Amino acid sequence: MGLLSTSVSITQYQVKGTLESVLDTVGKGLKKNSIQEIDDDVSDSAIGWTSIDHPFKPDFETSSFIFGIYLVFSLRIDKKSIPVKVLNKYCALEADKMLSENGRNYLNRNEKRMIKDRVYTQLLKRYPATPSIYDVIWNYEAGTLWFFSNQKRPNEELETLFSKSFHLNLIRIFPFTAADLTMDLKEKERDILIQLSPTQFSE
Repeated sequence: MGLLSTSVSITQYQVKGTLESVLDTVGKGLKKNSIQEIDDDVSDSAIGWTSIDHPFKPDFETSSFIFGIYLVFSLRIDKKSIPVKVLNKYCALEADKMLSENGRNYLNRNEKRMIKDRVYTQLLKRYPATPSIYDVIWNYEAGTLWFFSNQKRPNEELETLFSKSFHLNLIRIFPFTAADLTMDLKEKERDILIQLSPTQFSE
């Protein structure tokens, strides 16, 4: 989901930790962990950073990610999904070919498994990956970050790759963490906050 979409979902984070050379460190982290193309590869998924203006040609050398006090880039998740019916079709064709060549009437379990693995690998190399792109806006001075998704997997991938790339941790902001981070609570008040439970609203 993109920054300029007609409707957006946003997850807010607090960035925990500091960097001495922010722009240099972030630039190196983005380049080192940029998305790798898998269209002609046997991999079934890939995750990495890409530029917001050229998401399908990640190049942080020529595409700026710096906009004033904001760092703007995207998380891209590529996924290959082979339809079951397509896989079954080519497995059946391969099985018929093997039976014909060997003059046999059936294949054992191991042979069927080998055919399925081989066909799946061949199809992965032929199938293009489906990309999903999620924009990131990071105010490095305030230590806040907005991620344009609230889906479980993209958020988890963001948190993992962010930590790997910049050696900083992300704290997801929701009512509890917002109160804990912004209200300067004393220990007694924090204990009370921890014991609170959500209120159920019903008509």
